Amino acid sequence: MEQILPFISEIGFPALVTFYLLYRIETKLEAVIASVQALPKQMRTLKG
Repeated sequence: MEQILPFISEIGFPALVTFYLLYRIETKLEAVIASVQALPKQMRTLKG
């Protein structure tokens, strides 16, 4: 956390918000990837 505060003062609030949103999108993207990877198995279960 000590490394982040000087970074915020240099770059500014918009950059902080951008990094926060990118982090949130990354976690949601991981969930989407897991769902897509599980989809073939679920389709085989329904088909068969």
